[in-house]
Amino acid sequence: MGWRRFSIAVPSALTALLVGTEASAQAVDRIDSALMWIQSTLLTYGPSAEIIETLSWVMFIGAGLIFALVLVLTAYAIMAPPRWRGWMTNRTFIIGLGIVFPVVTLTALLIYGLAVNRQLVTGDPPALRIEVIGERWWWRVHYVDGEGRVRLVSANEIRIPTGRPIEFILKTQDVIHSFWVPSLAGKLDMIPGRTNVMRFSAERPGIYRGQCAEYCGEQHALMAFYVVAHPQADFDAWYAREAGPAIEPAIPFIARGRELFIENGCGACHTVRGTQANGTIGPDLTHVGGRLSIAAGTYPTNVGTLAGWISSAQHLKPDNLMPSFGNLRGEELRAIAAYLESLK
Repeated sequence: MGWRRFSIAVPSALTALLVGTEASAQAVDRIDSALMWIQSTLLTYGPSAEIIETLSWVMFIGAGLIFALVLVLTAYAIMAPPRWRGWMTNRTFIIGLGIVFPVVTLTALLIYGLAVNRQLVTGDPPALRIEVIGERWWWRVHYVDGEGRVRLVSANEIRIPTGRPIEFILKTQDVIHSFWVPSLAGKLDMIPGRTNVMRFSAERPGIYRGQCAEYCGEQHALMAFYVVAHPQADFDAWYAREAGPAIEPAIPFIARGRELFIENGCGACHTVRGTQANGTIGPDLTHVGGRLSIAAGTYPTNVGTLAGWISSAQHLKPDNLMPSFGNLRGEELRAIAAYLESLK
């Protein structure tokens, strides 16, 4: 409990500095953001993660006790006088500790593990379904209805209501990826040609870091994401806002950024709803300025990082599918970055 109390006491101002956007700074006033850079299966904030933590401790303690028993017997066999070690060569002892004990112990742990894991796939019907597709090296996020129709599109960030079971439909566009949010649930692979499903929920508002847990290529380490858990009312407000088109620029400089965004062909790969940009190759950017990070959790979202990513994506994250736009002049680059940062 001491470590848990320490983790939630990290100042929200530090997180706002890390994130670097006005929207995110406002968000940290409402939710616990202290965990956004911590990934630990021992720091749990959801029922599924708590089940896995309990199972882990049972396995750790069981393995530790067995290891201690083996050390004691080994030390006894080496250091005890010969006349005291005769019983260790007894047939009953060998069969008992060499065969019966491992079989009984491992069977008991297996039955316990299966019984506990059953709780991870049973429970109340999901309140929300989210399809997550792993790509090179980012996450496409679709909020879908019961029939699988896409209702909302996002990228690299998943927002959910607290206290409600969420069903995640996991797919991949290319190679094997693995979806893992340690503080909320276990990991599950995303396998080409197959759809996997997992359910979990968050107990309280917070920002929880996730990561691809399966090596998927050169930038595997830079394929992270955030799960942001809101109270139901805040989530509903976010969902309604996110489903709308991009806001109209109110400042000439930002309006010029939108023009440059379209003129430079960005809309061939990205969608910004309410504009001519309707590409589907890259992430949907309709509300990119309201996200905590860009480049799949690699950099905080602000004008500087957006400008750097546009001009030098291949230097910042080599071999990703975003080309570097080195042809843009400084003012043009700042205008596009300011436009994207304004999309909240």
